[in-house]
Amino acid sequence: MDRIAIIGCGGSGKTTISRLLGAALNAPVTHLDAVYYDDEWNTLPKEKFAAVQEELVAEPRWVIDGNFASTLPIRLKRATAVVFLDIGPLTCLWGILQRRLVHGGGQNDATGVYDRIHWGFITYVWNYRKTMGPRVRNLVLEHGAHAEIHIVRSRRAANRLVEKIAAQAAAAGS
Repeated sequence: MDRIAIIGCGGSGKTTISRLLGAALNAPVTHLDAVYYDDEWNTLPKEKFAAVQEELVAEPRWVIDGNFASTLPIRLKRATAVVFLDIGPLTCLWGILQRRLVHGGGQNDATGVYDRIHWGFITYVWNYRKTMGPRVRNLVLEHGAHAEIHIVRSRRAANRLVEKIAAQAAAAGS
């Protein structure tokens, strides 16, 4: 596994899993929220955001986390593995609350997570599996079918996957 795309709802654990996998595989980690938002929390124009991702995925090794369905095909086409964190809404909302308690609101400089909790975001998270989940699955099948695909439905399963990949990497001497 040289190039891993990590996708999922806000609060699903993308940042945590990407950090763990990046460390286990000795691969650079990119949090797309940190790319998408500048220091003043402005968003990149769509064309520039896509161009930056094209540069990132051209590298031989990477772990990239972020949902951003509009540019997901860029990552999927070059990914050797896809981790879709298909985590339930209560767990995701709990993850968002924990993140807020640890980091506060606004943008976390280390991860780029731009934390704006409002009713629209809460309903997006609550309905993600019904609204975005099918779209993400279709994009994965359309653009990432060549990759090793892991659909993870719980934090426990995510931790087991990380342990498995880390053990394989250690055995292979990555």
